[in-house]
Amino acid sequence: MADLQQENWTKQLSEDNNSVVLDVRTQEEVEELGIIPDALHIDIYKGQGFIYEVEQLDKSKNYYVYCKAGGRSAQACAIMNQLGFENTYNLLGGFTEWKGDINQLK
Repeated sequence: MADLQQENWTKQLSEDNNSVVLDVRTQEEVEELGIIPDALHIDIYKGQGFIYEVEQLDKSKNYYVYCKAGGRSAQACAIMNQLGFENTYNLLGGFTEWKGDINQLK
């Protein structure tokens, strides 16, 4: 797992053609605040359900993970690393400090 500031996270993501953006916030947070375009949403608070859904993902991809402030996404990266994912990147500051595009679900 690597903790990346937004500038480095977005730069690396834009140059990565094997990437998946993963949002681990709650459904309520996604609906209220929006989501980064093309992000996959799996709520880390699902517990075992989160692990089950993450295990279905392609481990050969590079995962750019975010939550609201960076704490849950760091936890998600650690879980993913334990499950055999080699490349996970945590967005420091999370969605709260995101300056890029946002898709509103409302």
